[in-house]
Amino acid sequence: MMEANKTQVTEFILTGLTDISELRLPLFLVFFVIYLTTMVGNLGLIFLIWKDSHLHTPMYLSLGSLAFADACSSSSVTPKMLVNFLSKTHMISLAECITQFYFFASSANTECFLLVVMAYDRYVAICKPLIYPVIMSNSFSIHLLGISYIIGFLHPMLHVGLLFRLSFCKSNIIHYFYCEVLQLFKISCTDPALNMILIFLFSVVIQSFTFMTIIISYSCVVFAILKQKSGKGRSKAFSTCSAHLLSVTLFYGTLFFMYVRPGSGSAENKDKMYSLFYTVIIPFLNPFIYSLRNKEVLGAVGRIINKQISRKGL
Repeated sequence: MMEANKTQVTEFILTGLTDISELRLPLFLVFFVIYLTTMVGNLGLIFLIWKDSHLHTPMYLSLGSLAFADACSSSSVTPKMLVNFLSKTHMISLAECITQFYFFASSANTECFLLVVMAYDRYVAICKPLIYPVIMSNSFSIHLLGISYIIGFLHPMLHVGLLFRLSFCKSNIIHYFYCEVLQLFKISCTDPALNMILIFLFSVVIQSFTFMTIIISYSCVVFAILKQKSGKGRSKAFSTCSAHLLSVTLFYGTLFFMYVRPGSGSAENKDKMYSLFYTVIIPFLNPFIYSLRNKEVLGAVGRIINKQISRKGL
């Protein structure tokens, strides 16, 4: 009877990144610029790949899909965080909270599998160059990318469904800048043990499987590169793979610390930094990591600019 009489919480307060009011406007400006750059970078990369026929290859189709996942990941978290920097209430409804968690989790899961597809593409391109066009056709690549998105968007539905078994009556304060699922468990009146076990198990399985697949693929790639006699070919291969490996290291490093390490969620400030890194910073960095040292992407930018100049000249 006492449990039934408890008031069920349907709205939460997100405390955000800081309690210091003087920092909110500067932080708003910083993260607004980051978000704007993230969207321009990722959507610009997608537009570039779509517009330039030279980039209609499996490698760049994968890169465009990754850019879309990054744009979705950042958009699921950053706009609400920006609003809360300027808002006095910092309120978010339970429905909004669960929706935010679902879209972020879907984007993050999809990115795990997209990175596997990109690693496999590089493995085939460098280790089996003669049959690369046969194995990695555009149609096969699109199928792999589609499967990545299907798995990525289906898996979080399990955790969303399990969230509805929880009731919230202890507190409506989430000491975070978005509706992170581990933080919801902390304020649940219902025992979240089942939810936590499944989050941990699926995180271990998905992150470990995809990470190990990527590591094995790139290990084969490194051995193949070292066997090459051409210094120019070796340099080009290393340049391409180093960008991929940097993105993988940044992404998986923070995810492992959040959802796989023992005692995850205990150090609140550190967890905020890890979360900030993979929700905001990595989507911001990826377009630069993959584009700045990529001669084909830079060449495509040059071709589009030249076309625009020639049209205006006419």
